[in-house]
Amino acid sequence: MKTLKYTYLFVAITTSLLFVQCNDDDNNIIINATCSDGLLNGDETGIDCGGTACLPCGQVLDFSGTYKQEDQVGRPGINTVFGTTGFKDAFNSTVPSEMQAAFQTKFLAKLIDPTTGLYPPFTTNALGLTAEEFTTVLSNDVLWVAKTGITTYFNGTEIFTGRALNDDVIDVSLLLIFGGPDGTENPTLTSDGVPTNDVAFSTSFPYLAGPF
Repeated sequence: MKTLKYTYLFVAITTSLLFVQCNDDDNNIIINATCSDGLLNGDETGIDCGGTACLPCGQVLDFSGTYKQEDQVGRPGINTVFGTTGFKDAFNSTVPSEMQAAFQTKFLAKLIDPTTGLYPPFTTNALGLTAEEFTTVLSNDVLWVAKTGITTYFNGTEIFTGRALNDDVIDVSLLLIFGGPDGTENPTLTSDGVPTNDVAFSTSFPYLAGPF
């Protein structure tokens, strides 16, 4: 399931930032879905508390201390593709308003680098964007949301007008980066190989699909 490989779920008008403490509780995201539903379920010992998935009853979350900005994930995977050559950490800690000036030329150099092994080399993508136009879009890690019309990460026409739960954001990003003008170039690079969800998403917050 896509949600198990990329556990971040964001619907944001501007950049979605993930703030975490030093401990990693990503593995609990799915099983904790019942810990805020107001019901005594699972192996909870109290309503939304206790058991193996929820906080112990009576325990209050402590948000004191120092927090570290962990990642920019308005468009997950982009920094993994482009930021691997010495500036990934810098990209993660840069505010969106400064991203284009700081990283567009770096993204561009990576995209058209002849040593990447892409064949044919990048010219335009499935949206008809040139390398310069496309990296200008990508270097600003913000997730736009259209107030009207179709909400989609990319449906063949609209792009980044939002992000629906069923959107395969990783495959879309890979296709636009590596797929060439018609999306068929470099086929081994245009998908992460993870299939679509085999369990329906919930119709109530936090809308996560159940475990399988």
